[in-house]
Amino acid sequence: MTRWALLLEYDGRPFVGWQRQINGLSIQQVLEQAASHLNAGRPVASVVAGRTDAGVHAEGQVAHIDLPNCRDARTIRDALNFHMKPHPIVVLDAVAVAQDWNARCSANRRAYRFRILNRRSRPTLMAGHVWHVPNPLDDVVMHQAAQRLLGRHDFTSFRAASCQAKSPIRTLDHLNVTRHGDIIEMAAEARSFLHHQVRNLAGTLKLVGEGRWPIERVTAALEARNRAAAGPTAPPEGLALISVGYEDNPFGDPPEIRD
Repeated sequence: MTRWALLLEYDGRPFVGWQRQINGLSIQQVLEQAASHLNAGRPVASVVAGRTDAGVHAEGQVAHIDLPNCRDARTIRDALNFHMKPHPIVVLDAVAVAQDWNARCSANRRAYRFRILNRRSRPTLMAGHVWHVPNPLDDVVMHQAAQRLLGRHDFTSFRAASCQAKSPIRTLDHLNVTRHGDIIEMAAEARSFLHHQVRNLAGTLKLVGEGRWPIERVTAALEARNRAAAGPTAPPEGLALISVGYEDNPFGDPPEIRD
């Protein structure tokens, strides 16, 4: 058997999320069903770097699967893409890796981007891929508030109530807010994130950008270690998993977020 690392891109809107569920179609199900065609119809299990929620997109998701030793990387990529039609999921690259390489456990960095469309008019071309906020937002104070969250902290205030992580302690390496015309982007990078952490950060920083919260309240919310102290959970459509880092990245190292 050969272990294949897969670099994936997908539109999360039609799915219940990455993980298989009984209430709808998941990205995992589509990938594993496609992979079974390359394994004589037998089931193929996948492991993923980050289990994205319903409606969340990916530009650089990473998963791995094991398949018989009879195909090259180009064939694996193209065959999986053929069998995943017409679903909005594609394999961008497939690379053979060592048997002990693990898409989830070997990862040492994950980068997410959250986009807000900040204009009065609703989105058309970007519908389903941005959070539409019609009222003006101050991206400068949003970025200033974001810097108060950097470093190693107890992020209980920014984790979902259903989060299954054993510890709320995480190290947030980068959290940058920038404006590009009508688009405000929040870029977050850490070794790992808690469930809904990025969306809860976005929802909180929006309150700052609207002038409803002073910057100091973000620090108070963090120190409260209470979900009720932070802002609302931003909708999933603005969120995308941009890249996953590895010590020896089979796809080459993606660019890091810079201040």
